[in-house]
Amino acid sequence: MPLRPPAARFRQKRRGAALLLILMAAFFIGAGPARAAEFMDAAGRRVVLPDRIGRVMAASPTAEVLVFVLAPDKLAGLSRPARRGGGAGRRVPVLTWRPGMGPASMAETARRLHPDVIVDAGFVTPERAAFADQVQQLTGIPYILIDDGFPRMATILRNLGSLLDVGERARHLGRYTETAINAMRGTLLIRPADNRPHVYYGRGADGLETALPGSPEGEALNEAGVINVAAPLGHGHLVVITPAQLLAWNPEVIIAERRSFYDALRRNRTWRGLAAVRNKRVYLAPSSPFGWIDDPAGVNRLIGLYWLSGLFYPDTTQEDLRAATCDFYDKFYGIKLTNGQIEAMVRPAGAAPSEAPRGFAEPLIGLGSAPLSPLPGAMNPPTPPAAPPQAAPTTPVLPPTSGIPTSPSTPMTPNAPLTPNPATPSAPATPAAPSTAAVTCAVPGSNSPLAMQPTASSDALATGIAPGVAPPGRRGMSPGMGLPPRGTPAQ
Repeated sequence: MPLRPPAARFRQKRRGAALLLILMAAFFIGAGPARAAEFMDAAGRRVVLPDRIGRVMAASPTAEVLVFVLAPDKLAGLSRPARRGGGAGRRVPVLTWRPGMGPASMAETARRLHPDVIVDAGFVTPERAAFADQVQQLTGIPYILIDDGFPRMATILRNLGSLLDVGERARHLGRYTETAINAMRGTLLIRPADNRPHVYYGRGADGLETALPGSPEGEALNEAGVINVAAPLGHGHLVVITPAQLLAWNPEVIIAERRSFYDALRRNRTWRGLAAVRNKRVYLAPSSPFGWIDDPAGVNRLIGLYWLSGLFYPDTTQEDLRAATCDFYDKFYGIKLTNGQIEAMVRPAGAAPSEAPRGFAEPLIGLGSAPLSPLPGAMNPPTPPAAPPQAAPTTPVLPPTSGIPTSPSTPMTPNAPLTPNPATPSAPATPAAPSTAAVTCAVPGSNSPLAMQPTASSDALATGIAPGVAPPGRRGMSPGMGLPPRGTPAQ
């Protein structure tokens, strides 16, 4: 092989060094935060997203709840309901969404918040896709559309969680979602289609706006398998009816979105002829911080499935609504509810009263405890410990404690005080049963999909509700199902 002249060899080395510098520069640029990836949204639009997303702007209340349950610290703005739900401690702008808000107004808000991405969630239509394109062209900020209906909800939680770098939390919430939806569908499988309740869902202050089957606002009722009495009016949107129409439908169950309609049904003489009113099957949908049926029509409706299952099919539902509520609010919102807060939500929603707490000195029959105290005045004199009893008493004898009567016909009266005796000291007074309204809720032995874990997130502390002690896990639950703190990146 002929030898190359020195000048040629020098030029080759310079080219090799230049190529090496270019490759090194490309490597370091690619490893930086500017790397991007292509994402196909629910409308089939290809959107280029930044590799790392630190700030998210929600384009709708539904999208806000979706991001809020996954990574609330990444929301560039919060609505007032979200602030009540645990975001009060964050100093971010207050967001509102007005009906008929145009692309220019949305783009102006996005320029002010400087998000890395804009997320919209809900039913995907060509009009929403065109809206997203216009906002993205005006701002240069990626805008993605997400379909978070019940069939895709678990998948959407996992996919969006991966984008927001909270994949571990998203996988756990996705598993919860699948369990809740499958539980409702399992109930419907064993329930005959012709033996389901006729239901009216009244929205607004007067309750005369209702959701038709196929609409986002009525999707939770569709999932519950009930017969929507407004179905003859159409499909896929909201309608306004008259009082005469509601009286003619005469539904078995009425659910009110607002308390004003709930109170009117129970007090206004106009509605007394309705079967739901006569049979006391009028219920108020919980709405704090987000609704259980809609308002918005997002992942907040999952707890509504547990509620509707017990409300419509109590004979086939095993879930404890109070335990499920406690668990859901802790897992999804980072809120530690008290027993009093849960009662305020579930009692107007139709939950049966919970059992009154027992006093500390009252024995629990059937758990190996001592028998109840005898009637006041029916006690034999105390026998010294050294002397054996002469005869077995027909009634067990205990020192007076709670004074609980053993016969329904005997009134509950306090025991007479005993004369002090050095050999036999008197029993201490029974303390009154404390109120449990302010106690943080717990879910021992509940049927909710996830066991509670102690989490003390900043969002929970911002509400002023101190985190409580985590209750014991559920029997048969495999380890490792507790959620990481909200907003914690996946490892």
